[in-house]
Amino acid sequence: MQGGTASMLEAAKAEHLWPRPPRWAMAIGAAAAALLLAYPFVFTSSFAHHTMILILLYALMAQSWNVVAGFSGQISLGHAIFFGLGAYSSTVLFAKYGVTPWAGLLVGVLLSAAAAVAIGVPTLRLRGHYFAIATLLIGSSVQIVFQRWEWVGAASGLYVPIERTSPWLYLQFHRSKVPYYYLMLAAAALGYLLVWKLRRSRFGFRLQALRDDHDAAASLGIAVARHKVLTFMISGAMMSVAGTFYGQYVLVLDPERLFSAEISILVLLMTVLGGSGTLWGPALGAAVLIPLSEYSRIWLGGTGRTVDLIIYGVLIVLVCMWRPSGLLSVFEERIRRRRTVS
Repeated sequence: MQGGTASMLEAAKAEHLWPRPPRWAMAIGAAAAALLLAYPFVFTSSFAHHTMILILLYALMAQSWNVVAGFSGQISLGHAIFFGLGAYSSTVLFAKYGVTPWAGLLVGVLLSAAAAVAIGVPTLRLRGHYFAIATLLIGSSVQIVFQRWEWVGAASGLYVPIERTSPWLYLQFHRSKVPYYYLMLAAAALGYLLVWKLRRSRFGFRLQALRDDHDAAASLGIAVARHKVLTFMISGAMMSVAGTFYGQYVLVLDPERLFSAEISILVLLMTVLGGSGTLWGPALGAAVLIPLSEYSRIWLGGTGRTVDLIIYGVLIVLVCMWRPSGLLSVFEERIRRRRTVS
């Protein structure tokens, strides 16, 4: 009996926790990677480049929110704080002291991580809608502070100084959007690689245990507060990177826009639409919602300013009714059926 139990344990240990994807899935992934690398040369218009830059930017932002909500189960409505901190850190250092945005990016990451600790220690004790309301109010407070802080331009915001020498040092490319595209592609790829590794780590499994059953995870000895704060720090740092690149891309910082609750809600919608708690759900949500937003403004002009939000709302209602797990669950279900048949 003991020998049979031992053999079963050995077989369980030998079994792969993450099964290797089928060849056709790997082929699709390789084709998608090749298409992303060749995209600027296949679609050469400035609008096509701009749209894809925004998709990659919001895919990174949505993944940042997914780390907190999808993995640890905490719904944050104040993630725009970290986005704004990233944009302002690099721009203030560059505008006032001539520091390269690359150094400003690192400073923004550190500031956002510190802000995540300052916000997370008192608020992550809350659960559910209480935490969501707390982060929403903190986000609104930070926005008001920046709107009244003269050193950072107050309500007028800041303009990034134009620098035509050393484009890669100052992250300013005035002749083409292609360098911005590859920068955002690299940032998004690194962000998704980080989350992929996180999901497969012990830390990631503990986070998913917290999400599924908070009390049971605590009873098993998981340090709940520490894990939640660390997750918030990782998420804030990722959001800060997106803010830095956005600031260098648009060259104008507006506190009403950068710290707006609309940004937090938008990344929430993208993640929920694609599939919260999954790796590729946030990217799928961004790939659906960003083109809808851009094309609705083109087709409807000034009258279509909020039509994209109406479309978002209708899509979310339909997804919640039809696919509560997100659009990605459609593909995952088909993959499971293929494996079952084979």
